[in-house]
Amino acid sequence: MPPVRRLAAILAADVAGYSRLMEADEEGTHERLQAHLSELVNPKIGEHRGRVVKNTGDGFLAGFASVVDAVRCAAEIQRGMIDREPEVADERPIRFRTGVNLGDVIAEEHDIFGDGVNVAARLEAMAEPGGICISRVVREPRRVVGKNGRARRRDSAAG
Repeated sequence: MPPVRRLAAILAADVAGYSRLMEADEEGTHERLQAHLSELVNPKIGEHRGRVVKNTGDGFLAGFASVVDAVRCAAEIQRGMIDREPEVADERPIRFRTGVNLGDVIAEEHDIFGDGVNVAARLEAMAEPGGICISRVVREPRRVVGKNGRARRRDSAAG
């Protein structure tokens, strides 16, 4: 059977300075990260109709049918992270670097692959801690012609 391809909004995130955080407090960092994932990240992804495709130890990859949902989810996660650790010392907060892209992917049951994923990962690496870096295709409004011949905005990866 040929691979299943689809258009997806991809959110890639990882913890900035994870190795340094683990070196300073391995058990505490792991415990805090797991709490953030289960109490904030995973619920936000679900609220925005996305799904976690992969956990990477210090981050995650999520897929969405809508670019708008992916960006809103990323923004809410970043705002939520600031609120969750107000008393943590300045050198020890957990902050995600996040990249969002829209691209064609090869979809398997428990993973996605392809250049769309690679671009999201490169964007995530460029983001500041606590920041979101989005691709041009995500940032620029896309217009398509509707059935009535009028241009309409398209914000869904599903078309």
